[in-house]
Amino acid sequence: MNEIAQIRRLSLWIFFIPLIAINLCLIISQNYGFLEGTFFSVEMIGRSGFSIPYLDGSLSISRASRTFPQYLIFKPAMIITAITLYYYWKNNNNLMNNYNYTNINYKFKTFGILSAVFLVIHSIFLGIKFDIQIYKLMRRVILLLFIIFELIAQGILVFHLFKIKDKITNIINKKVLYLKALLVSILTIVAVLSLPILLSKGNTHFKHALEWNYFVGVILFYLFTRFFWRRTT
Repeated sequence: MNEIAQIRRLSLWIFFIPLIAINLCLIISQNYGFLEGTFFSVEMIGRSGFSIPYLDGSLSISRASRTFPQYLIFKPAMIITAITLYYYWKNNNNLMNNYNYTNINYKFKTFGILSAVFLVIHSIFLGIKFDIQIYKLMRRVILLLFIIFELIAQGILVFHLFKIKDKITNIINKKVLYLKALLVSILTIVAVLSLPILLSKGNTHFKHALEWNYFVGVILFYLFTRFFWRRTT
């Protein structure tokens, strides 16, 4: 089916574009000296020493990405990812309709597109300086909504894939389906258990390390998608 071919291609873009973007921003942040004296000189707040934030939580994705010139990479990458997410969820909805002989908008499509919308909003406003407390709160809420809607969409899609797995057994890898279910479960459990720490003050390094690893965990779902569907002709 054409939808399967599209989904396989889109899943790779959704995984690699944001992964490359955040790590490229990290590299620029840690190697700002190479751009010193040029038009692309890194702003002071966007500079950091060498570290592995996935392990030590020395800086957040926001700090590594929200200043010039890093946001020239981060913002377009996230917007492109959001557009790709829209087509990913749209194609999955079409595919589910084909197998269930329906013509509806499944809930995973709605939540998936909403997550893409909030990712765009977050990307646009990241780095814009407003000394207003409500603005800072809204920025966190928007990011949180992106994560929540993304997890809901992924969970519902996995649920529907389990329902039709016998119909598509010849074109899927069932082991990857269980991996996708396990990943969504882990991400949900980690989110719930981490919530009290995230809402409290302090534990900054833990929060930053969780942010980097959690983001990779969310997009890992799409890499699994690439291996879930077998190549079709």
